[in-house]
Amino acid sequence: MIVPTIECDGVRLRVYRPDDLDAIVAGFADPLTQRFMPSLPVPFTRQHGVHFLRETVSEAFVEGGCAYAITDPATDRLLGGVGLERLVPARGQAELGYWVTPQARGRGVATAAVRALCGHAFAFGVQRLELLTHWENAASQRVALAAGFRREGVRRGAIPGRGGGRDDLLAYGRLADDPPGPTVRLLPDLPGGELTDGVVTLRPLTGDDLTFYTELHSTPDVVAASVPPVPPTPEEIRRRCAWAQAHWLNGDRADLVVQDAVHGSPAGTLGLFYQEPATAQAMIGYSMLPAFRGRGYQTRAVQLLTLWAFAETGIARLVAGTLPDNVSSQRVLEKAGFRREARLRSRLPGAHGRRSDDVQFALLAEDLVRDGARLDG
Repeated sequence: MIVPTIECDGVRLRVYRPDDLDAIVAGFADPLTQRFMPSLPVPFTRQHGVHFLRETVSEAFVEGGCAYAITDPATDRLLGGVGLERLVPARGQAELGYWVTPQARGRGVATAAVRALCGHAFAFGVQRLELLTHWENAASQRVALAAGFRREGVRRGAIPGRGGGRDDLLAYGRLADDPPGPTVRLLPDLPGGELTDGVVTLRPLTGDDLTFYTELHSTPDVVAASVPPVPPTPEEIRRRCAWAQAHWLNGDRADLVVQDAVHGSPAGTLGLFYQEPATAQAMIGYSMLPAFRGRGYQTRAVQLLTLWAFAETGIARLVAGTLPDNVSSQRVLEKAGFRREARLRSRLPGAHGRRSDDVQFALLAEDLVRDGARLDG
């Protein structure tokens, strides 16, 4: 079988060769590769690598798919692999997968390879490609979006997990007639990865924040102000931290940690929930550890977030709600420029089956402009 080499911007896709064995073994034995490819043997040995070269690659082509080596076009050194499987000719559909060596990550290698293989597949009549990835694999989700895939849903229990049970996978799709270029994101990354005014810093919530997040959401008054007012389970906390980047990339919410800008200590959280893209309205919510209250940190954090939201996203209106007796939270919003608009009766689930009113505040971009002009004057 003659397999064509695919030349593209930044990488070359070619057949695997015997001299790729060492790089394959090193790549498939890498802990991150193992984590998100749970079907790989542990440990991954040279014998497994030989089987991959002799059997797995050829089987991919025999079954109507493909398995290409991703290489550096200047040196022909192996950088990873990309391929198609689960081809359904009657539907013109296939599933795309890839892996990248640790040394090649963060260089756009995967994005270039995925774009190239998409173009190749569409040229040969494939009409729809799917890409599946774990919730926690934010790097893979970025590749999917950069290559023009759109997130379509969640495949529950899609594959056996490494530690038993089954893992959910996020499903991304791309059609042959989708517009070229990356998928537009509703919530872009923070400039430089954070926002700061020199006193507080906002950065994205990650899986490394588990201990802090557990402490914060075990604080009684934080739980009492939550919706519903019930402490999250350890698994819910793990998912909130580990899946935060996936939610941000999907554009439905941005979860941030509020830090002391001088010492870097996590003080609280601030979330932006983009629940109404059609009306350009989003909601914010926040919590603070008791030791950091009364310093103006939360007001500064809300101001930083609102400036970013109005300047860098399509959001035109921000709303926030508080319990009627949460005076401190209402002061934070008022100091940040929000205006009280309504009291919604029995909107929120409360403790012991009761319901609570919700005092609603809102902020528009023109409010900031008007207030700034008034202060300047």
